Amino acid sequence: MRIIHTADWHLGQSFHGQERHEEHKAFLDWLIQVAEDHAADALLVAGDVFDVVNPSLRAQEMLYDFIVELHQRCPALTLVLIAGNHDSGSRIELPAPLMRHLRTYALGRVEFIDDGHIDSERLLVPLTDARGEVGAWCLALPFLRPAEITGRRRTSDHHSDRHDDYVSSVERVHRELIEAARHKRTDGQALIAMSHAHLRGAAVSEASERPIVIGGEESLSASLFPDDIDYVALGHLHRAQRVGEERIRYSGSPLPLDFSEVDYPHQVLLLSLDNGTLAKVEPLAVPRAVTMRRLGPAPLDELLQAIDDLPERQGSGPTERWDWLEINVRLEAPMPELRSRVEQALATKAVRLLRLKRELPSSTEQAPQRGERLEDIGPRELFTRTWREAWGEEPEQDVLADFDGLCQQVQDDDASESASRQGAST
Repeated sequence: MRIIHTADWHLGQSFHGQERHEEHKAFLDWLIQVAEDHAADALLVAGDVFDVVNPSLRAQEMLYDFIVELHQRCPALTLVLIAGNHDSGSRIELPAPLMRHLRTYALGRVEFIDDGHIDSERLLVPLTDARGEVGAWCLALPFLRPAEITGRRRTSDHHSDRHDDYVSSVERVHRELIEAARHKRTDGQALIAMSHAHLRGAAVSEASERPIVIGGEESLSASLFPDDIDYVALGHLHRAQRVGEERIRYSGSPLPLDFSEVDYPHQVLLLSLDNGTLAKVEPLAVPRAVTMRRLGPAPLDELLQAIDDLPERQGSGPTERWDWLEINVRLEAPMPELRSRVEQALATKAVRLLRLKRELPSSTEQAPQRGERLEDIGPRELFTRTWREAWGEEPEQDVLADFDGLCQQVQDDDASESASRQGAST
């Protein structure tokens, strides 16, 4: 069997206020071609399909158009998608009955049966080979929000796990699903776990990843996946990487989602299974539809010289394919005319300036700079700066933990409100 592992598409992402539909469409077109060229039997998407819980109509259309075309060109392929922490589980599952006719399984939520155990049957997806026989089982576990899995009472236990912390609850759900999959498996069938989670020891991106659960201990141990799990297809971390073993991997995001990710390998992974065991994992590099450039940090004179070497607009193709650009200028003192000087230098260049950063001497570098975007600061850093300004010291860890808890509650409330609106509309 041949299976493609990908994750963290973030369809509909607004990149410093700019849409990225052109890049996402180019990636999805390429992915369909890859699936066809390699005669893939399955495609696994390990969460964060969309960038926000309420994605634009265009982002949703892009996903559904992809599913239809993929099925037309690879009619025997099974597609499995799970919701990530950026997704609304209800939205992912809403068209699931229609998707099943296109050999697509969309799993957004974990459901529990009367005795408090998960309904594992709906999360175990059979993956068939070219002969139509089940060659593997996919353990498709969507992102687990704290409100969904902590504080549940299991009637079969003599104690209440109402106060279980998030990590222990996530681990329990994983163990239950793995045990159920073992009962399904027969000789010659592989077990492939797909999860949207943060594994301990994995490398986190510099700036672009939202903590999967804000505040608190969120990382899981790779030992959660025993040796009889042939492959673990992970999503959430944008840097492609192994976690301890060849069989436990993050595919990484197919596009750089921040300038800090420019130098990452952006890829999908092609798995080869032989008689139910993992034989090979091959990374397939995703072509870059739009180049991302970073200039600096450097003095302005050096940067203006570097701008001279950028591609000219004449004959450069459509604006949607022009390079994204970040410039970081090292200044000795504030320069009110900085932006106008930079924009004048870029007037004939086939680039789109998304971010102009300023670095001032250390005495002022902690202060928010003129023109700095809130989206670049983030709520935690903004809170820390405000606290520092008000009290003249850093906030203590318990204060940050309380703030993180409030942010988590807002995220969960947004996801619940989205689910309620979708339920009402149906």
